[in-house]
Amino acid sequence: MNNPIIIAIDAMGGDNSPSKVIEGISLHSSLSKDVKYKIFGDGNLINPLIKKFNLSNDRFYLIHTDKFVEGEDSALSAAKKGKKTSLWLAIESLKKDEAHAIVSAGNTGALFLISKLNLKMIDNIDKPALSALWPSKKGMNVVLDLGANIECNSKNLVDFSIMGSALLKALYSNEKPCVALLNIGSEELKGNAMIKDTYQILNDNEYPLFEFKGYIEGNNIMDGDVNVIVADGFTGNIALKTAEGTSNFIISELKKALTTTMIGKLSSLLNFSNLRSFKNKLDPRLYNGAILLGLDKPVIKSHGSTDALGFANSLKVCEKTIRGKLIEQIKTNIY
Repeated sequence: MNNPIIIAIDAMGGDNSPSKVIEGISLHSSLSKDVKYKIFGDGNLINPLIKKFNLSNDRFYLIHTDKFVEGEDSALSAAKKGKKTSLWLAIESLKKDEAHAIVSAGNTGALFLISKLNLKMIDNIDKPALSALWPSKKGMNVVLDLGANIECNSKNLVDFSIMGSALLKALYSNEKPCVALLNIGSEELKGNAMIKDTYQILNDNEYPLFEFKGYIEGNNIMDGDVNVIVADGFTGNIALKTAEGTSNFIISELKKALTTTMIGKLSSLLNFSNLRSFKNKLDPRLYNGAILLGLDKPVIKSHGSTDALGFANSLKVCEKTIRGKLIEQIKTNIY
């Protein structure tokens, strides 16, 4: 294996860990032959799982620690637990260039704080942004910021536009990034002073990485006319939680309608292929893997409640950001 990608993994974070993490690694490793995994966590729990899920010995390094960050820990208390937790050690390995990226399904606040304590910001970027993939009618959208920054200024949103576009190019090299600002209306006069200032900056300048498309309203996010959607963390997080809640509601109500009556059951049998395609379109596990942009190394946040398939998809996103040279693209285009 020549120059394999090495992903550092906090195996102890999130629900049902380390079981889902090791199973997720096994799923991902079966599809990606030149990736190795640096696993941090309790060897007494992890070693039996490695055997259970048939993870090949030449694909991983296991670094034992019985200390880990709890889900209920605050970011500060997690950092005060010291440098021997699985999360800290995983991030530190990235700092030491012993890995190319880190993935954790653990405590979001702790991941952000410990990452910022260990890793540098990219030059000329003031704030990191949490980004994720959302499905649309025409493919995939990158949406950011999803909660890393409650308050932003116009420079931050311009930076987010560049970082989000770089992420889209890293993940989908044939796509042309088209940026829009999430706003309460599509008219140029709508919105607060900060969003209007950002509009003017993006509209008045040429950016080689992306095309600026103006404003977009929340009900048009899934249309696919733009593929990079930018907001402050407060607005973006509300949009994310609303989309997740709506998706879960639709899936649960559809399942109920198709399983409670004989006609519904018959309909589900006759339309099985279409229904499976519909469910997959809304399945959050298939889009799992949020990226903390702005740091000089890739930091990937897997959803804490996801399962092994979702964790495997976060590893897939992680691998694509490395192969697509995400950090290099941001550094080339930020100024």
